[in-house]
Amino acid sequence: MPNPTHRPDRTRQGELPFTGPATFFKAPYLPLDESWEADVGILGIPYDFGVGFRPGARFAPNAVREASGRYPIGPEGYFDPTTEDFRLAGVRVVDAGDVDPAQLEYAESFRRITEAARTLRRRVRLPVFVGGDHSVTYPLLKAYDDVPELHVLQLDAHLDFSDHRNSTRYSNSSPFRRAAEDLPNLAHVTVVGLRGLRTNPEAYRAARARGHRLILARQVHEDLPWVLRTLPQGRPLYVSVDVDVLDPSVAPGTGSPEVEGLRYGEVAKLLEAAVRDNRLVGLDLVEVAPNLDPTGLTALTAARLLAEVLCYWWG
Repeated sequence: MPNPTHRPDRTRQGELPFTGPATFFKAPYLPLDESWEADVGILGIPYDFGVGFRPGARFAPNAVREASGRYPIGPEGYFDPTTEDFRLAGVRVVDAGDVDPAQLEYAESFRRITEAARTLRRRVRLPVFVGGDHSVTYPLLKAYDDVPELHVLQLDAHLDFSDHRNSTRYSNSSPFRRAAEDLPNLAHVTVVGLRGLRTNPEAYRAARARGHRLILARQVHEDLPWVLRTLPQGRPLYVSVDVDVLDPSVAPGTGSPEVEGLRYGEVAKLLEAAVRDNRLVGLDLVEVAPNLDPTGLTALTAARLLAEVLCYWWG
């Protein structure tokens, strides 16, 4: 792809993690209403009106931006001591700003999210979205309605396939139910990391009936190689990472944490295999609530995880 038509000098972002204007990985900020192209575009979605327990995910995009200053992607990329080579060398990353939610008007907020995601898809090879609560994955997936036989890998402690919650059909409990209903091109969903005592039996049975592959956190702990073999292969793949898939010891700042979660290394291996064996068309990372983690560890972990995925994707 051609270089962006306008690309601010990277040195103006500041060298230290806490200096300069905060952007994702200290990349140039180029809003979607400007003309540009890049390899990767990262879009914030500060929407958490779908939360049913502890809010705060609206603050995640900026928190992850600040944390990602720890991992700036310069022209040389990252040096990997395992291979003694550089990763992400030459990749062009842009911070595309945020979608402005329409507060309590969920339909208008979702329309804006879908429109922005479509625009980003036209600009970059890999769109990355930072939520926000998990309800935003539904309007994001609507922007992929032109991808035949789309597969989704959902890393999550919760199924998020409820038909409704307290008469609400568009909460963070329902994004994949709505997507399954509205997107005929959504071929399959694999969910990894399920656990907890509050699983909705109707949602579980409905997901099973549709043919979704549901993998428990316990199964990952006990036999990760088997889980890796069950992941999609050779498919156009959209990956949705709910940070609560991780154990709360690693990611405490989330609205609905569940004990006995996945270790960071397990999640990284799942993502590496998924990206290696499929054509990654999009990625979202959701449910970081920085107000619930005064240490900043959750946002830092989220930023590191995004950087890992970019490395797997770029090669």
